[in-house]
Amino acid sequence: MRSAPSFRRHPVRAAAAALVTLSLVPALPAPLSAQPSPAADAPPQLVVLLTVDQLRPDYLERWGGEFTGGLARLLRQGAVFTNAVHDHATTETAPGHATLGSGRHPRHTNIVRNEAGVGDPQAPLVNGARGGGASPWRFRGSALIDWMRSRDQWARGLSVSRKDRGAILPMGRAQQSAFWYSLDGRFVTSQYYADTLPSWVTAFNGRDFIGALDGATWPLLREARQYPERDDVARENGGRDFVFPHALPAERARRASQLTEYPVMDSLTVQLALAGVQAMELGARTSTDFLGVSLSTTDAVGHRYGPNSRELHDQVLRVDRYLGQLIDSLYALRDSSRILFALSADHGVAPYPELFFAGADSARGRVDVRPVFAEARSALAARGLEGDVLEFESGIVVLDTMRLRAKGVPSDSVIDALRLRFRALPGVMRVDAVAELADLAARNDMYARRWRNAIPDDFNAVLTITLEPYHYWFATTYATHGMPHDYDARVPLIFLGPAFTAGRYGTPARTVDLAPTLAHVLGVVPGEPVDGRVLREAFGGDMRTGTPSGSKPVPEPAPSRAAPARRR
Repeated sequence: MRSAPSFRRHPVRAAAAALVTLSLVPALPAPLSAQPSPAADAPPQLVVLLTVDQLRPDYLERWGGEFTGGLARLLRQGAVFTNAVHDHATTETAPGHATLGSGRHPRHTNIVRNEAGVGDPQAPLVNGARGGGASPWRFRGSALIDWMRSRDQWARGLSVSRKDRGAILPMGRAQQSAFWYSLDGRFVTSQYYADTLPSWVTAFNGRDFIGALDGATWPLLREARQYPERDDVARENGGRDFVFPHALPAERARRASQLTEYPVMDSLTVQLALAGVQAMELGARTSTDFLGVSLSTTDAVGHRYGPNSRELHDQVLRVDRYLGQLIDSLYALRDSSRILFALSADHGVAPYPELFFAGADSARGRVDVRPVFAEARSALAARGLEGDVLEFESGIVVLDTMRLRAKGVPSDSVIDALRLRFRALPGVMRVDAVAELADLAARNDMYARRWRNAIPDDFNAVLTITLEPYHYWFATTYATHGMPHDYDARVPLIFLGPAFTAGRYGTPARTVDLAPTLAHVLGVVPGEPVDGRVLREAFGGDMRTGTPSGSKPVPEPAPSRAAPARRR
């Protein structure tokens, strides 16, 4: 499959810029076609986990008729679960990636929030790369690659992403090969995995893709008239550079640091993955190997321009092309009948409140909890309790009850007072005590279940705050996600390979089902109890098997008709 050019360049730069899309592609047999198939019972040689950061499933319906590449193949030839969710409340990048690779909710992986994800000063980046250290030291339990190695010690894993958490967490704590992008313009790893970069990554970085993009722009992939979205929405990208084409920064250091915001970042990630498959001979031996590819630019574009932007439309079309290149190349390099693919996303996204609640008060759709916390912290400081005794992030209120007890402050009174104050704020849908979540979840309360699945027992969380649908925290300046509502929780879930029966399956599925389903095909056993089930529907089995617990998809309501949510 031939990919359309991704960037328009100045004529004098064309030859150099072509290095990004041509010289990074491994030498492939021609034509791009599957190798001869072995016996039907031959085991898989390669399992590929594809994660597209912030890919909402409605994008596949909205623009599916325009796909010609990897997304088109997955939708046409794969087992497509149309009602799949992350059944946890903190719908963020780190928890989502950890869940996909492990079959367990954040409650059991301990990856609850982005900020407490993979950052680790004791695992600095190698080769003097710029950026904070990173490792999976917070991750608990095992992941699919560990289960594979328990059966075959020679199984190997490679995971690549623009983001450190996108590369690290699909493999859990496994010390395999994980590489991500550093803001100084190269792919790196940390000392958790190696003391230096392998020669093939050094060679990849040496091709100077930052220099090759001098003078490059991000133009539309198709003619402007083929995009129904407006291209003059000033709310997008903070009111700056919101009209096509988008020029990459001219200054080299800025171009390197901001490359993460442009579609070419996904192309480079795919090229790195293919280079690694060849250099490490993944899928070319008797063992079954693991490849994780997390494409992050959809998240960057979605944050900057929002889910209903022309930029997001164009970006998803490019993801289709890049995934097509990846799948076609893997089929040319390895036996197509011995490769398994699974595709999903780490979370969804909500539109800007200013655009969703168009014409309303400019403050509508935003909830400011800061005054409540300021008042509570002042009261606690008066009792000698300062600093991090009270924290808030991702809708979770954390209180150090042991320190309160030591000062003779009754924590129950503090929690009750906070709960009352938060519930009174306009835009707050419900405030739940963490101690009550298990009982509420047992009564089939979806929101309680998702919060319960997000919080480990030893986490000092005392309250959870759920905003009304399509509301943001007050200070957020970009389109965002993170709520337990379906628009943030629903994601694609697709399996492709000889083990799977092509079709569309409407039975509820959860992202924790992905890893157990792949394990079932591989004949490996999870290293501990998992939260998911084997999706036997994907094999053409009984559609009634399993105990689905996901929720039915909820269409986005029109703002003027949205019913007020029940408050707790």
